[in-house]
Amino acid sequence: MKCPYCTEVSSKVVDSRATEDNTTIRRRRECLGCSKRFTTYERIDELPIIVVKKDGRRERFDRNKIMSGLIKACEKRPISREQLEGIVNSLEQKIRNQMEGEVESTVIGELVMNYLCQLDEVAYVRFASVYRQFKDIENFRKELDKLLDN
Repeated sequence: MKCPYCTEVSSKVVDSRATEDNTTIRRRRECLGCSKRFTTYERIDELPIIVVKKDGRRERFDRNKIMSGLIKACEKRPISREQLEGIVNSLEQKIRNQMEGEVESTVIGELVMNYLCQLDEVAYVRFASVYRQFKDIENFRKELDKLLDN
């Protein structure tokens, strides 16, 4: 495993534990070159999920894209990295459990919004405003009204 700080390829595992859903092993490693610590995640390599985009293009599911969107939506909110990892893990598992080889990107977006709505309303509105591409304040207001009615 290459160190993200100094690119040394030698490291030792300091701590290993399963994530809450038992689908991933989290390992704390210490670089033998610079002695800094970093975290890696190990999971079973499964068949790829193919995402069908709105324009019909197909691409592999990329959990890093989901995580990036979540980080942006949850910026300056009291939400831990572990909570975000939990959302991505749950989302990926849900897709794998009900999929037939491909999944529409709109399904993924709706699932992310469902998780965020339960976790943090501000993060939900941030994500929804980008995902739904609000054109004006009226669309934004409708989304807020739906949130307030729940």
